[in-house]
Amino acid sequence: MKIFSGNANRKMAEEICSYLGVPLAAAEVKKFSDGETSVDIGENVRGQDVFVIQPTCPPVNDHLMELIIIVDALRRASARRITAVMPYYGYGRQDRKVRPRVPITAKVVAEMLMAVGTRRVLCMDLHAGQIQGFFNIPVDHLYAAPVLLKYMRKTFTEDVIMVSPDAGGVERTRAFAKRLNAGLAIIDKRRERANECQAMHVIGDVSGKTVVLLDDMVDTAGTLCGAAAKLKERGAKEVHACCSHPVLSGPAIERLNKSCIKSLVVTNSIPLNEKAGQCKKIKVLSVSELLGEAIRRINSEDSVSYLFV
Repeated sequence: MKIFSGNANRKMAEEICSYLGVPLAAAEVKKFSDGETSVDIGENVRGQDVFVIQPTCPPVNDHLMELIIIVDALRRASARRITAVMPYYGYGRQDRKVRPRVPITAKVVAEMLMAVGTRRVLCMDLHAGQIQGFFNIPVDHLYAAPVLLKYMRKTFTEDVIMVSPDAGGVERTRAFAKRLNAGLAIIDKRRERANECQAMHVIGDVSGKTVVLLDDMVDTAGTLCGAAAKLKERGAKEVHACCSHPVLSGPAIERLNKSCIKSLVVTNSIPLNEKAGQCKKIKVLSVSELLGEAIRRINSEDSVSYLFV
């Protein structure tokens, strides 16, 4: 088994290697003077089971091209099997046609990965579960839930309400609420007319309770902060948030700092940008061991379903 990494999250790759007790394989991934991606695999991979750690996080296009070119280089070097380990799947929100004449880019990414020789994909908390069906190769879809639930059980000991910030996340939030023996509430967002702000309605009683907003990712934090304000308005004692993927682009940090959100718990699926790293509200939990164990099981042909929640 050999573990390679692009430039997207090298620290995570090193943590995974430390868990597995193997060195990070040598590969030089850089850019030519004109901006093209250059990859040089620095060791023999012939007949090897190879894993490439590369979340396609911002800058998404750069990191996606790195992954594609690394996989191509490994295939041409006669690697036996190549698994793309994508803790964060960029373009995952473009999983369907929301209006005429738009692409399904999540499917395009899947086609590109298969075309260059990817033989298996390991991902975590996909924005839409149906992305697994875009591939004609095995996809192991992990969840950060074991890590997040362990933290929540230690941190929130009083009356806790798990809150979904939109209807699409209800199933995920219900699963957490069940395992924590907690209550459940939902934010119902409605846009009456185009170009109008969404009206938010809280379904469930949150008065006097500690609430935890749960989502798969936090991008610009607009939905999260708006939902937190509405929950406070409805009498919530404290508002916390928990999201697997800390994209945190644009005005996200400014919004978080000004919001009533007391803490935001995320995973290390995406390395924090400079602004996010300075935000005292953000706590990062590591999923490196979870991914490392999945890699170990895939390599030894053991069941990975043990890791699912």
